[in-house]
Amino acid sequence: MLEIDSLKVQFPVRVQRRWTTIKAVDGVSLSLAKGDTLGVVGESGSGKSTLGLAVLRLAPVASGRIALDGADLADPSVETTLRRKVQVVFQDPHSALNPRMTILRAVAEPLVIHNVLSGAALEARVAELLETVGLPRQFLYRYPHELSGGQKQRVCIARAIALKPELLILDEPTSALDVSVQAQILEVLKSLQREFDLTYLFISHNLAVIRAVCRRVAVMYLGRIVEEGETERVFSAPQHPYTRALLQAVPVPEAGQPRRSGALKGDVPSPVDPPPGCVFHTRCPVAVAGLCDREPPVPRVLADGRAVACHLAPA
Repeated sequence: MLEIDSLKVQFPVRVQRRWTTIKAVDGVSLSLAKGDTLGVVGESGSGKSTLGLAVLRLAPVASGRIALDGADLADPSVETTLRRKVQVVFQDPHSALNPRMTILRAVAEPLVIHNVLSGAALEARVAELLETVGLPRQFLYRYPHELSGGQKQRVCIARAIALKPELLILDEPTSALDVSVQAQILEVLKSLQREFDLTYLFISHNLAVIRAVCRRVAVMYLGRIVEEGETERVFSAPQHPYTRALLQAVPVPEAGQPRRSGALKGDVPSPVDPPPGCVFHTRCPVAVAGLCDREPPVPRVLADGRAVACHLAPA
């Protein structure tokens, strides 16, 4: 359903009186089948959210191709179709809702913009959408400040599915919520996917959430995909040093914590001037001098079907 081929997203930035570019997404290729869920994980600044914004055509694409159902999203003629087929749920539900709009107006907005419904039929449709995400009809005339964080996120999800989209971009949809509320929102998303045959591009830094929701996962570092494959295979036996480091950093809810290897040292390099060779070699505990710092690794498909961009990955 969604095909991303050699995507690059760059932003101009002025550094020391000269203009250069930030390589936010640098040559990413992914595919997502209809009804499937693909998770995208990585540290802050790895390019996860920018990738989602590029699919929505809210970030400038320098090169590469994004296709939805075979249609190139760079074609202006598919703009209206894109807006109806692809919707987004943002990270912060508090800022995603206009505080001056009632819940009725907020959820009805896409239906009004696309001239789908009006009058009593519009109000009935919004009430139906709220009930779908677990909110009673009484919420129609409330304002966002009268709702909890979880209730606001349910409203955002109701608005996202109002036009009956095929693809949802979920950008950290649970990170601003309490743990108990996170579980409720994830159950709502799973239920909606089963009921409406939705496809999810799920962006998160929470590996436990990704493991619970996504069938496949892509690990990003400094704008590039370093490992991609089925979630259970990647999490149970990571082949890239960065993926291993992410999994080892996850806290274990036990009194006796397991022994861990050393944490990654240093910070993520600047996307303005990424290091040569493998972009991870400056922090990699197993980097080989003369190889990793000179030759950029080409993603290789392993025997179990996953793709890994590492010189030292097994054949």
